[in-house]
Amino acid sequence: MLDNANARRSLARFIDPIARTLVRLKVTPDGITWFGCGATVVISIVFLAQGKFLIGSILFGAFSLIDILDGTMARMLGTAGPWGAFLDSTLDRVSDAAVICALIYFYVASDSETSSLAVIAGTISLVMSLLTSYARAKAESLDATCKVGIAERAERNLIIWLALLFSGIVIDITPYALVLLAVVSSITVVQRILFVRKQLVLQV
Repeated sequence: MLDNANARRSLARFIDPIARTLVRLKVTPDGITWFGCGATVVISIVFLAQGKFLIGSILFGAFSLIDILDGTMARMLGTAGPWGAFLDSTLDRVSDAAVICALIYFYVASDSETSSLAVIAGTISLVMSLLTSYARAKAESLDATCKVGIAERAERNLIIWLALLFSGIVIDITPYALVLLAVVSSITVVQRILFVRKQLVLQV
């Protein structure tokens, strides 16, 4: 699992000035969250679903930084709280689904040799990525912790981003990246189930 905290600290020097500027312009963290989700959906439909992976990967990577920007703004304004966390998590699921569904759409219409592999792996990836988030949310509603797994959202996005970038520049490896994504997402779900079971059953 990536050290997301260290990565966020490294990006803070670039994100903080942007966040302060937006705060001065009276832009709200919620507005940025909605904008980031909407932008990802548009990028998915206009570029990824059409196989324009290079420009899609560049824009996808850029707008992924909004995940840090809205939280930074909320902390600056002193408005960070449960509502922001709920909205951010909910719209993250929309963004994740949009990206994977766009790739599935592209490969359904593709006549490449790996199109069937991409569609199957993409479908599994979609289900397992949603289950990864659901498992944590359900566990926390039962007063259990669930911050485990080899592929949280940052890792999944990194796999997709690198695959799209490489595919746009060199050769299409996205179907194989979707296979990797399906595997690590499935492993993460199993890890979370076992981790929560240990807390809720074995320690009773």
